[in-house]
Amino acid sequence: MTREIDEKQAERHKFKMEKRKALQDAKIAEKTVEKGLLIVNTGPGKGKSTAAFGLALRTLGHGKRVGIVQFIKGTWQTGERAAFETFGDQVVWHTMGEGFTWDTQDLARDVAAAGRAWDTVKQMLGDETLSLIVLDEINIALRYKYLDIADVVETLKNRRADLHVIATGRSAKPELMEAADVVTEMGEVKHHFAAGVKAQAGIEF
Repeated sequence: MTREIDEKQAERHKFKMEKRKALQDAKIAEKTVEKGLLIVNTGPGKGKSTAAFGLALRTLGHGKRVGIVQFIKGTWQTGERAAFETFGDQVVWHTMGEGFTWDTQDLARDVAAAGRAWDTVKQMLGDETLSLIVLDEINIALRYKYLDIADVVETLKNRRADLHVIATGRSAKPELMEAADVVTEMGEVKHHFAAGVKAQAGIEF
């Protein structure tokens, strides 16, 4: 059943929204800077990589090219990878990790894999055809000190001025968050794993 609205309510609403629109338009008009953003998606909640892939999809929708480097996830096939493969050479995808740290249980191997991934990122940063680069789970590699945080931050700070970069993963380093333009911390309020629900295609992978 729809809500009944009388004429006075409609007029009050219109007046309120007109004032709000004027304020919003003024705020938008003040924003004149255009630049490449360093975005960090972190926190214990679900959806950090998912949000980054959504931004990648939006970028592709504008006809721009995207690069994606996965630092931790192994070579197992995921829905997002299969979807992005349909974009052909508009997406440069590298899965460089060898699986989660508790799977490999080999520090030297994990450090080497992260190093190769970071070398790949450095090459991609020089590709002027890319508009956005997703560093999926790089925060995990930094948390376990597989990479030098100072090198990562300095390199990202010195990237091309119009290049957007997204770093995902729990426990983002303070140095990276300080350098970022946008930091989103995703909190966990409720998670289906706690109720015994397993990882499912289309939701987790």
